Amino acid sequence: MADNLLEIGQIVSTHGVRGEVRVTPWCDSPAFLTGFSTVYLRGAPVNVESSRAHKNLVLMKLAGIDTVEAAQALRDAVLSIDRSGVTLPEGRYFIQDLIGLAVYDGAEHIGTLTDVLTMPAHDVYQVRGEDGERLIPAVPEFVNEIDIPAGIMRVSLIEGM
Repeated sequence: MADNLLEIGQIVSTHGVRGEVRVTPWCDSPAFLTGFSTVYLRGAPVNVESSRAHKNLVLMKLAGIDTVEAAQALRDAVLSIDRSGVTLPEGRYFIQDLIGLAVYDGAEHIGTLTDVLTMPAHDVYQVRGEDGERLIPAVPEFVNEIDIPAGIMRVSLIEGM
């Protein structure tokens, strides 16, 4: 499940006339993306000349992209980073690593984690199984174990979930 590159955001438009791009971050905060000197664009490394958080976006200047036309050509491109350059705190996971986990309630396989919904209070795991879709709050009361190498998540469901 783990890949060397992690998708971190998508270029959604240009900013100004000197080749800056607007990036929608796919992480906890836009500020997280400003700490990287290299990103990967279509699998190739690109130096980041400058980046700054701007509202809920990141304004980024990539090496070799010096005109608005060059920046416009990157629209909808996905940016990635090398996972070896990031250390997460205990109990935090990359969403990319969670997608596809087999989810168990005790010994019963209830489905596969298909999405992580970011809500104001906490994330919610979307699990699809034979009996439909379940939404499970990503809190310790419901999530007992996440084992990325084994590809499993263990949860404790309550009546009505």
